[in-house]
Amino acid sequence: MQEIPGLEEILASAEVVALPMRVRFRGITVRETLLLRGPVGWAEFGPFPEYDDVEAARWLRAALEAGWQGFPAPIRTEIPVNATMPAVPASRVPEVLAAFGEVSAVKIKVAEPGQSLADDLARVAAVRRAAPQAALRIDANAAWNHQEALVAFRKLAEFGLEYAEQPVAGIDGLARLREALAAERIPLRIAADESVRKESDPLAVARAGAADLIVVKVAPLGGVRAVLDLVAQAGLPAVVSSALDTSVGIRAGLALAGALPELPFACGLGTVSLLTEDICVDPLVARGGSIALREAVPDPELLRRYQASPERREWWLNRLRRVHALARVHTSRP
Repeated sequence: MQEIPGLEEILASAEVVALPMRVRFRGITVRETLLLRGPVGWAEFGPFPEYDDVEAARWLRAALEAGWQGFPAPIRTEIPVNATMPAVPASRVPEVLAAFGEVSAVKIKVAEPGQSLADDLARVAAVRRAAPQAALRIDANAAWNHQEALVAFRKLAEFGLEYAEQPVAGIDGLARLREALAAERIPLRIAADESVRKESDPLAVARAGAADLIVVKVAPLGGVRAVLDLVAQAGLPAVVSSALDTSVGIRAGLALAGALPELPFACGLGTVSLLTEDICVDPLVARGGSIALREAVPDPELLRRYQASPERREWWLNRLRRVHALARVHTSRP
């Protein structure tokens, strides 16, 4: 069982930052997060504001693993990553892709509230034109219903998608959709994300045969070791992804990707490129389509430059106080 350090020790190391973003993503243009300096390294605690304290407790356990325990030994040190395309107009696709440099895979956000399938198709087509050799995958964040997903997949078939991430909500919804795709002979793999990290039992989707692969994120699932155990039990291919982290959080994702026995897909660990600035002078961004596994140490000047307002700092510290109490209790669930 993970040992949880005392609250005062954690609070003494806390830095809260607010980093501007290149484009709107997940409805935000500034990414706030809390950084911790532990005895073995820096760690990030950045659950999105709408997440409740029970969910955020897993994020804290992941941060404490990074800063107070360290990561398992890697078996690879170069991690292939995908670019991430937010739900921007098709005209902005070249601009956003340029921030990622050379890309071998692109994850494209679709089903954004207020947008149409035509917007999604135009965005995917623009990515295909800009990156003709890249593997394309889409992420609907469970926003489609069954029929909407089927209509979209029929129209998207020409792009030869690598997979579709969480097109509909729920394990039953994914299973039903997989059956419909097989019946229509649409060769598209289904990846489960929310149906892994937001379920009370993260293995249920694998047992139900509702997905072809799973998307795993270190922070929402409680740390690198917890995710390694989850992937081993699930018995499905895994894609490592991130949660709009700074380089400090990306370092944890790289540790997971570096330690997995198999890494069949490019990882969603390139999201530092969506930030206008990072807190590291040499941020963990892709070069030539991959990121070298190395440490992420925030720069003191950048921490000062992007420190959050006193009101936001206090909001995050109060959240940390509440979540710390939960993390001390709920240490057995991945």
